Amino acid sequence: MPVPASRVHKPGRYHGSCMAFPIRVCSVCSEEFELRPDKPGFANRCPACSAPENADPATKQSTDADERKTLKEANEARRQAMRDLLYRKES
Repeated sequence: MPVPASRVHKPGRYHGSCMAFPIRVCSVCSEEFELRPDKPGFANRCPACSAPENADPATKQSTDADERKTLKEANEARRQAMRDLLYRKES
């Protein structure tokens, strides 16, 4: 069974319908691009400018056991304080 001509995918068309993708201007490099639904990144940046920058692995610091324990205790104390503020009974 042949596919109707209205259903054939054409470049620049959304799901084969007659609605074209909107043309936007990149806020970084000022180039025009088509805003597509599956485009990653921001709606006001072209795909080249929206590409995620590689994070330098040397800047990421690992924590040792003492730091993790200190953070865990601080988080527990913070949770306990929030619980006390939210659920305390008015006297």
